[in-house]
Amino acid sequence: MSADTFTSEPVALDLSGDWLLASSDNSHALTIAIPGDVHSALQAVGMIADPYAGRNENDVQWVAHKDWVLERTFEIDAADLAGFWYLDIESLDTIASVYVNDELVLQAENCFRRYRPAVGPALKTGQNRLRVVIHSSIAAAAERQAAQPFYIPYSTGNCPIPNGNMLRKPQCHFGWDWNIAIAPLGIYGSIALKKLAVARIEHVTTRQVPQAGGAIDLQVTVTLFAEDPGIVRIDFSLDGAREHLDCAVNTGETQVTHVFTVEDPKLWWPAGSGAQALCELTVSFPGETVTRQIGFRTIELLTDEDDAGSRFAFRVNGREIFCRGANWIPADALASLVTPEGVEDLLRSAVDANMNMIRVWGGGFYETDWFYDLCDRLGLMVWQDFMFACNLYPSTPDFLENVAAEVDYQVKRLSSHPSIALWCGDNELVGALNWFEESRRDRDRYLVSYDRLNRTIEASIKAAAPDAIWWPSSPSVGPLNFGDAWHADGSGDMHYWSVWHENKSFDNYRTVRPRFCSEFGFQSYTSMPVVRQFAEQKDLNIASPVMETHQKNAGGNERIAATMFRYFRFPKDFSNFVYLSQIQQGLAIRTAVDFWRSLKPHCMGTLYWQLNDTWPVASWASLDHGGNWKAMHYMVRRFFQPVAVAAIPSDDGKTIAFSMVNDTAAPVTVELQTFLVSLSGEKQPLTAAAGTCSPDRAATLLTIAAADIPENMLLFWSFEASNSMRGEGHHVQGTYKALDLVPSDLLISTSEAADNTYEVTVTATGLALHVVVEADVEGRYSDNAFDLTAGESRLIRFTPKQQAASGNAPSFMAFDLQSCQGNG
Repeated sequence: MSADTFTSEPVALDLSGDWLLASSDNSHALTIAIPGDVHSALQAVGMIADPYAGRNENDVQWVAHKDWVLERTFEIDAADLAGFWYLDIESLDTIASVYVNDELVLQAENCFRRYRPAVGPALKTGQNRLRVVIHSSIAAAAERQAAQPFYIPYSTGNCPIPNGNMLRKPQCHFGWDWNIAIAPLGIYGSIALKKLAVARIEHVTTRQVPQAGGAIDLQVTVTLFAEDPGIVRIDFSLDGAREHLDCAVNTGETQVTHVFTVEDPKLWWPAGSGAQALCELTVSFPGETVTRQIGFRTIELLTDEDDAGSRFAFRVNGREIFCRGANWIPADALASLVTPEGVEDLLRSAVDANMNMIRVWGGGFYETDWFYDLCDRLGLMVWQDFMFACNLYPSTPDFLENVAAEVDYQVKRLSSHPSIALWCGDNELVGALNWFEESRRDRDRYLVSYDRLNRTIEASIKAAAPDAIWWPSSPSVGPLNFGDAWHADGSGDMHYWSVWHENKSFDNYRTVRPRFCSEFGFQSYTSMPVVRQFAEQKDLNIASPVMETHQKNAGGNERIAATMFRYFRFPKDFSNFVYLSQIQQGLAIRTAVDFWRSLKPHCMGTLYWQLNDTWPVASWASLDHGGNWKAMHYMVRRFFQPVAVAAIPSDDGKTIAFSMVNDTAAPVTVELQTFLVSLSGEKQPLTAAAGTCSPDRAATLLTIAAADIPENMLLFWSFEASNSMRGEGHHVQGTYKALDLVPSDLLISTSEAADNTYEVTVTATGLALHVVVEADVEGRYSDNAFDLTAGESRLIRFTPKQQAASGNAPSFMAFDLQSCQGNG
């Protein structure tokens, strides 16, 4: 490989690019692109098959059991050798020894920290060799478990690879109930060799201080590191306003603060509530520039007590915002496959479905800077977990010291983003105290251990960002409350999983009244174009070994099938099984969201599990791996609309209330039309109503008696609001399987339109419920998962993910409930 050479006056050498990669036993040798991961490199040269295809997951397990050596060379001229040299490494996964010319310069042990080891004494004139040995996380975790003063349990149901809780590494790398278990490793961030001129920037943090008359003081604090005392000239810039400071720096760290006074700041708002006004802040001196995206806003978490318990609501710029969103997991199981374009597509899909918040879940990564930049620009508030999930963790001094350094770095890196709404200590660690025999038998020991970890995180965040909003755990009733927040709906945030994990009916969602539900979900299968990426024709059976390999939740396939038996007639073939799984997924989540939104302001947030997938798998995601919208995501766009109408039956089933919800800052008038529709699709008016809904409120618009809906008739409705938002829906009394539907005789006609899109017209002669149009290629539809009554047509537009070859147009088919069941 060619060596890189510095020119005169060197400042930095980017060490990304091609490196040599070999297993430590020299059984495998190849080239790896850095940033990148070892599995992707092995696949690129054919040493392993695609881990996502078939049952190949089992065949690549050996990779994580080996140590891997990454190596490259670089050159330094004699004239440049003097001075303070250091490596700058981000996202090194995870237990790694770094050598320069065979001299150990770093022993890394945290994927979530930035390492800047001094390397000057190890350098030499001419060619130098950099070697990174990434040790097997499986072996390292076992060693650390053995060294604990007492055993620390981990979730064996989630993690088939043991002891991941011993390492500061993404927990889902060891497997999860939606993730492949291959324990990836590599260098995922930037890596460079740098020479200190006078100083370097360690951190740039900001604080917004409101002043009289609406002005805001933006306090910009720069932490500098210097090897020797000196003078450095720092340039501060905020949207054209520039200041220059000559600053004395001492050996070690020096902090410098500059204040910009913004007299009339434009405010940053969450999506749907206003514009995302942003300023660009830069801090620079020769050889280094740090840029931050600044949005002026205030955000509060309201937890005041009330008759039900205590609230959990976000107030942004003085206005309470109902949070509509989903949980985010890593965009791919392998870091090399994550691209800014792919991530932006996923996040835009969230906003396009009327979301204003995502929760970055605690078993993955603190995401990259550009991820949060995207959230800033898109208006997606971020609930940010610290990276602890579903396990118990050590509380030894060395572990807590490592955690404190991690929290300090990540909070200082990210806290200036206006999208960051809340920092949460962990995911489900309080509940995990009840999951393991060891912690049930000796709860005090493990509770004290947890409390030490949680307090370390809290103290570290408060030191790094005193104004940050802190929440101890999710779910949680509140600080220093270690009770069951899964079923406590009076205070705090709630995870509600009884419908999925306990196989309760969809109606069960209406038995709880969360203040904020930050997790709830229902599984479906990934869409047919994605299934065909990993399965052959012979595998297209839900019980096939390949399909079971792509179902990571124990009993998941059985629960999907059992739910179909409860609500539907069983589908006639595999593709219809996939279709119906996606429809019932959307119906489950809609049932919860419709009811919980109707409780506003008692409930002020619903974040379903989950937005995206890390690989092609049966899961709770509304987006397929790769970003295509499942049927549910089209339904989400409707039931998350800021102004929406939902039919909510009473507990005794005698009445049906139409709830109108208004998440906007202005009153809206809603006009509602209801209809009776026969099983053959004929439609007749039932009643009409109009009403005004106050800003940021929910109210009942109309209540009808269930007895007014004749047997073998369905209740349909449509509405239009004074702000032009509109929608439609239907309600079935009882179950869909009880309906003797008449064949809908769906017809599809297509034509190629401009810009590589296709117009698809779907027409029904009978009643077509839950119509889903699907192409034989991946892509996005302007609408999907809709209803048609007799004689009704719908024109939708399809945009393929990849442009088709000339004359090779996609093939379309349509699913609906009646044809799916195959009766008649």
